[in-house]
Amino acid sequence: MAEREVRYKMGAAQSVSAETFGRPGRRTFRLVAEAGRAQSFIWLEKEQLVQLALYLQQAVKQIGETVVDKDSAPGETPWMGDPLEQDFHARQMQLEYDKEANCFVIHAYEGDEDDPDAGAQTSVSFWITMAQSSALADQALRICAAGRPPCFLCGAPIDPDGHRCARADGHAVFETG
Repeated sequence: MAEREVRYKMGAAQSVSAETFGRPGRRTFRLVAEAGRAQSFIWLEKEQLVQLALYLQQAVKQIGETVVDKDSAPGETPWMGDPLEQDFHARQMQLEYDKEANCFVIHAYEGDEDDPDAGAQTSVSFWITMAQSSALADQALRICAAGRPPCFLCGAPIDPDGHRCARADGHAVFETG
């Protein structure tokens, strides 16, 4: 993915967290980032949050094996402009690692790169430390795993009111416990 212009560069996040709302099967997910006087609510699909968390978890582990005893120091200060609050659904996300700062930068874009209105849509970026990255990954994976359990045959989520498994073709009897 080519480098895209970011409308709101929030700088170093003082806090970043993953949240979910609703009951399993109807949940919505978002990232909340706070940096100085800026706050962003970035709504995601569950799969986007899972992939972000898995990548952060893997990257933190790999980087931790090669970069020893280096502090994380974000390359930008937190947002100090007028109070800013963004609330949008991210269609695209980008994660970059800054070796000098030993931090990640998360970019979230409301629109696709080839969308004709992409420049007018919301986009934010913020820096997170290695410790924040690890905590975010753990939190995101925990809330994503708290949903409906997957069917062991087809992998589709099992609803509380029953599950029609395409692989069982209606002929298998499933026992619990």
